[in-house]
Amino acid sequence: MKADQIMTPEPSVAMLDTPLRTVAELMLEYDCGLIPIVASAESMLPIGVVTDRDITCRIVAQGRDPAFHTAADCMSSPCITVYRDDGVEDCCRVMEESQVRRVLVVNRAGQLCGIIAQADIAEFLRTRQTVEVVREISQRNVAPPSPGQDRTR
Repeated sequence: MKADQIMTPEPSVAMLDTPLRTVAELMLEYDCGLIPIVASAESMLPIGVVTDRDITCRIVAQGRDPAFHTAADCMSSPCITVYRDDGVEDCCRVMEESQVRRVLVVNRAGQLCGIIAQADIAEFLRTRQTVEVVREISQRNVAPPSPGQDRTR
């Protein structure tokens, strides 16, 4: 089974200058905890991600007003990706090694085409594999990376 068979296709995206309120509204509208940040809507080249945890830990918990910040102020970059034709086992390995709950899916040109979350893995893999992926990802409590910290595979 390939990544594009279990991914959520065509995720909502934001750009570096997107206000955090807009990013949070996208999370609410699409019931997700991660918004990919792309270089432009035309290129769809992912340059980072903003999670609900990024907003909470890097902005709100530090007493900074999210109304005055953009995606660039708290995104994790570069982002962790897999290719759409990678096997699901490869996706699991990348998620485990990176200890992330979601991974962006790109085509061979590097353009964003989907997202795979733990829930997608759980839905399509056998129970034992799902348990292993969740255990490895959750093994230690990792603080969110600093803005600009390398999070590639």
